[in-house]
Amino acid sequence: MKKIANKTKVLILQHPQEPGMTLGSASLACDLLENCTLKIGLSWPNLQKVLGYGTKPGEWAVLYFGSGIKSGERSEFQFVSRKGNPMDAPEEPIRGLVVLDGTWSQAKTLWWRNAWLLKLKRIVLYPKTPSLYGKKRKEPKPECVSSIEALALALGHLGLKKGEVESMHEAFGRFLEK
Repeated sequence: MKKIANKTKVLILQHPQEPGMTLGSASLACDLLENCTLKIGLSWPNLQKVLGYGTKPGEWAVLYFGSGIKSGERSEFQFVSRKGNPMDAPEEPIRGLVVLDGTWSQAKTLWWRNAWLLKLKRIVLYPKTPSLYGKKRKEPKPECVSSIEALALALGHLGLKKGEVESMHEAFGRFLEK
């Protein structure tokens, strides 16, 4: 399978208890995306250390799973302030996207153990369609989706072609059939 040439870099921070989970999608995402790094652990001192090269935190965003948008309408893809208020997209392009992978409890642990994430832009997702997980994996809220589904949605809003987004969903569907 030909890898997708994603312009926006992806960094998946995976909780140490998540690798090997039968329905985990993080490694599949990195198998599909050219510019994807998967790091397993609980904490890193900063973005540069986890990546292994210098970068500006202001050019990166994190898929934020906090209590969501505090006011206004929910859109499928929304930048939010630290207080959870909707914001316009930044003028400078997002060069990288961080995804926290694990159960919701594990993802929260990763969030709280990596204070440098606070320096990144925040993106909240409210997918229009339910997760392909269906009844295979219980999610705490209807808008919760797998890491690969969240990545496909976010990257689609950050410039990934529609056909490439669809191929990510199709690959996840095949993965779940196995």
